Amino acid sequence: MGTAHRGKIPTVPDLIRDLNVASLPCQPIPRAYLTSMRLALTLTLLTSPAAAWEFSHAPICTLTEITTDGTLTVTYDASLPEYTITITLPNATWPDAPGFAMGFAGDRPINIQTNRHERSADGRSLTVKDGGFGNVLNGLEFNMRAYATSGDMTIGFTLTGIGPAIRDFRNCPAANLA
Repeated sequence: MGTAHRGKIPTVPDLIRDLNVASLPCQPIPRAYLTSMRLALTLTLLTSPAAAWEFSHAPICTLTEITTDGTLTVTYDASLPEYTITITLPNATWPDAPGFAMGFAGDRPINIQTNRHERSADGRSLTVKDGGFGNVLNGLEFNMRAYATSGDMTIGFTLTGIGPAIRDFRNCPAANLA
């Protein structure tokens, strides 16, 4: 490929000349192929769930992650004051189990469990309410994965990219959050 540069450091013009010598003639890509590839890419992007943690301050402070496996939502309502965490399954139901646990894996691993959880009427959502959520917020912010478990059902969430959203949640203008 190209010209040998025996004992000397090649200059930029030498490298460009070598690239031009090594280049193959370009063949035009048919328009129909480009159109079908653009359509396939667009459909893939439109049908894929957003893979990013989102924060909203209205009407209450809300932190959300939506994946194909489920949706994790943390809220804080300053008027109560109360935190909730809800995990919703798109195509399954949570078992009617006596306990619920969350595990966080990463730099600050922690496991939290409670028997104060509620299933929705259709069984797809599981919610825990409490006046303080410091351990949950720390688990989300300082780890790489979160796992929600009830009975024999476990669902995992990546915590990659949660940083800005969890900081906004903690600084939510509705109140001084934990």
